[in-house]
Amino acid sequence: MIQTPKFVTRLFPKQIWEYSKANNAIYLTFDDGPIPQVSPWVLDQLNAHNAKATFFCIGDNVTKYPAIFNKVIAASHGIGNHTFSHYNGWKTSVKNYTKDIEKCAAVLESHLPGFVPLFRPPYGRITPKQARILQAQGYSIVMWSVLSKDYDHNISRQQCLKNVITHIKPGSIVVFHDSLKAFKNLQYVLPKVLAHCTKMGWQCKALPVSK
Repeated sequence: MIQTPKFVTRLFPKQIWEYSKANNAIYLTFDDGPIPQVSPWVLDQLNAHNAKATFFCIGDNVTKYPAIFNKVIAASHGIGNHTFSHYNGWKTSVKNYTKDIEKCAAVLESHLPGFVPLFRPPYGRITPKQARILQAQGYSIVMWSVLSKDYDHNISRQQCLKNVITHIKPGSIVVFHDSLKAFKNLQYVLPKVLAHCTKMGWQCKALPVSK
């Protein structure tokens, strides 16, 4: 599903799916980075349009590429936890899942003291118990209202662009990936989405701390 159905958001009201349209803002998010082959290009595209975004980072990639992560911070983009090892919550025990998130948090906080705990589950898969534990620890669990499917090699780059342009509106949380798997589609789509937002008078912002 490209656009998250309303019944899904009503089933999980404590998770963040979108924001108010009142601020006339779009919330672009990038999962799975940072990596040197893609993340710097994304930063350049955002900078060219004076746009801010939120990067849900894999802790292992931050450990491997700290200089790239520091560039994301220096550009004043938002940061979120995406686990250390890209675990699927449906296939991982509560203990191992939360430990992996804590491991990622420790890496992020070593670069960014006072890190506000935003979390996005890899694949969007998290169990109710896992979610309750994280929320009790102060995490805001951020999902999405528009899924670009940039990672899907079975769709054309034109379809990927249509996935976003057709559904995006003020308040939308849009999922992209700064990953090698997504880069072919992302290279085509991201500049056009940023130009579309500019044309519509929408400002691309990092995710706010609270809903």
